[in-house]
Amino acid sequence: MSRIGLMPIPIPPEVKVSIKGSEVTVESKKGKLSRSFHPDMSITLEDGMLMVARPTDNRIHRSLHGLTRSLLANMVNGVTKGFEKVLELSGVGYRAQVAGNKLSLQVGFNRPIEFTSPQGIEVMIEGTNRIKVIGIDRELVGQTAARIKAIRPPDGYKGKGIKYAGEKLRLKPGKAGKAAQKG
Repeated sequence: MSRIGLMPIPIPPEVKVSIKGSEVTVESKKGKLSRSFHPDMSITLEDGMLMVARPTDNRIHRSLHGLTRSLLANMVNGVTKGFEKVLELSGVGYRAQVAGNKLSLQVGFNRPIEFTSPQGIEVMIEGTNRIKVIGIDRELVGQTAARIKAIRPPDGYKGKGIKYAGEKLRLKPGKAGKAAQKG
């Protein structure tokens, strides 16, 4: 049995959920999320709890059971609390600025890189080297943060670049380190 799929999802009183076939819409004061799920999965709303059931114990249905429940829980959490990812810039002269929905990054290239955030995503700057990506759709927040990080991923030797907050980098020793190890 799926341990994750069987857990009910509690719905806070300020959240409205509507189910039309395999299409589920979750709405709150923060925003509205809608997603279509696999038609075999049965999604019901009972006593302020969302329940997901599967028709059989086939391998595909077992995997879809937990996935559907996790996606629904992320939708409910998104419209109540929201999601955020924090990125850090490390390097001499590396900085970020926000103007409207455009993020301007100076990360060692000959001109600033302009990044336009997608609709539903807010980008904020803390200081000059911390970027916060905030939104209600967990998938979109993670994808946007990954696209920003891909502009200048951390260098393997010095660690310069854009990385997630709290990410541990394993730096390579370089030429001088190799010579010291041999001797």
